[in-house]
Amino acid sequence: MSETTTTEVDVLVIGEALVDITTIGAEAIEIPGGGPANVALGLGRRGIDVALLTSLGPDARGSAVTRHLERSGVWVLAESFGTTPTSTANAHILDDGAARYEFSIAWRPSRERLQVRPRTVHAGSVAAFLTPGDEVVLEHIDRLAPEIVTFDPNIRPALVGQPDRARARFEQFARRSTVVKLSDEDAGFLYPGLDEAGLLEVIGSLGPRLVALTRGARGAVLAAEGMVVDLPGRRVAVADTIGAGDTFMASLVADYPRLHHTILTEPDLRELGTRAVDAAAITVGRPGADLPWAAELRPSS
Repeated sequence: MSETTTTEVDVLVIGEALVDITTIGAEAIEIPGGGPANVALGLGRRGIDVALLTSLGPDARGSAVTRHLERSGVWVLAESFGTTPTSTANAHILDDGAARYEFSIAWRPSRERLQVRPRTVHAGSVAAFLTPGDEVVLEHIDRLAPEIVTFDPNIRPALVGQPDRARARFEQFARRSTVVKLSDEDAGFLYPGLDEAGLLEVIGSLGPRLVALTRGARGAVLAAEGMVVDLPGRRVAVADTIGAGDTFMASLVADYPRLHHTILTEPDLRELGTRAVDAAAITVGRPGADLPWAAELRPSS
């Protein structure tokens, strides 16, 4: 009988990878993307040992996504490959640089026991809400029992169902999470009518140690252990906003583990948030989800 080998990794990302078909005027450009895949890409570019469980098809787009991720140091698990065509997202760039999406998503992750042992599992986006794959993500998190769980709902209203159902699923993930990041648009969908203070209190009560709320050009707010830190945005010439939130999330996933066994302080929160805001500013300054490399970022203190 052959012996099964388990490989240790810093981070396992579970979620969708797809092809962004970006339309600017009459021109359409195909670029690999997907929120969780972008987070994995950003981690790989920072030198983090990262694996990705996703759902890719036996087609040219699936091959293009795999090559794109592997060039940035991401290990795409063999369980990621199936028979369903690779998912796509049509991104229409608006006059202000923001993107409007139309999706064709197939999320059928493998239920096989994964032969990886991650310290951190990151999950989120469409993969946390589309049935039946959302339940599989929860199964993997529970089975792997990582030290740290990070979560970004990255809400796509056309795909996640009614707000009540989406909120219930969000809370299932948040209760398992150490770090939760969401945008102001996510918050407005999940908890309409709540102000920032109320939102941070509600999400914090679910159990995560750190909650981050991003607000586009207005920066972000981080909350942990009774502290709230408000961080301004960065002035930057915006190419488009694709991948900005994923860059912020990748920064938190990369930087938080060194603080996991410490008592968080206000300077800790300020540094975590500042590095994430700075990284996102790099991404919005260039087209597509072109997340920064380690050499482009200032060293952590």
